[in-house]
Amino acid sequence: MGGYRFSWFHIAAALLGGVVLLFIVAPILGMIISTPAKSLIETAAEQEVVRSIWLSVWVAMAATLVFALFCIPLAYLLARFDFPFKRLVLGIIDLPIVIPHSAAGIAVLGLIARDGLLGRLTSPLGIELVGSPAGIAIAMAFVSVPFLINAAREGFALVPERLEKAALSLGASPITIFFTVALPLAWRSVVSGLVMMFARGMSEFGAVVIVAYHPMVAPVLIFERFGAFGLKYAKPVAVLFIGVSLTVFIIMRLLSRNRSNHA
Repeated sequence: MGGYRFSWFHIAAALLGGVVLLFIVAPILGMIISTPAKSLIETAAEQEVVRSIWLSVWVAMAATLVFALFCIPLAYLLARFDFPFKRLVLGIIDLPIVIPHSAAGIAVLGLIARDGLLGRLTSPLGIELVGSPAGIAIAMAFVSVPFLINAAREGFALVPERLEKAALSLGASPITIFFTVALPLAWRSVVSGLVMMFARGMSEFGAVVIVAYHPMVAPVLIFERFGAFGLKYAKPVAVLFIGVSLTVFIIMRLLSRNRSNHA
């Protein structure tokens, strides 16, 4: 163990850690085991369920890709430069993590409603954000951008500045340095942040349900079925969505690992 001798403390730590892992896994396994296969098959054949899961996946993916264009450059600036009120900026970035997500939904609704700042710009163009996939994407992004920014910032901070300075001394422009030096070397952290932002957005309920009850994303559909029909009808949808979420998450993790190893 890298110079450490295994002791009773390590055994106790492993046991305590095992309790935490059991605490995470047990409810999920219990729900899966208690859901009949027939019920899963019937639920998977319902168009409403398929539409809601697909909506969750593609909207979360779209939100991640669009907001990445803004978040990754910001993360690079935060990693490379010190400026007045930097700590305030970092605190603002983490704000969506600490506020209740229902409050986040109300805040986003105030922004995209017809009389909101963004709604006033889009409404004359015939674009209604409330109750639309675009509004859902904004709500998902609001609660998940901190994961991408913080992960990318940590990755850029680990890139040796001397490499960028060497490229600068050879005549490379700042944008060339960003795309040929900083981004390739911080790729693992950036991709990890993208994966976490996507996963967090796809699973969001509190903010989304306020911005758009319809069309229903999967978390809202689970809540709706639980409230209307009870646990028996909500569990199959929950199990299917968990399965899809885990599958997509694992695939993205594997792709990011392969891409990072290639880089």
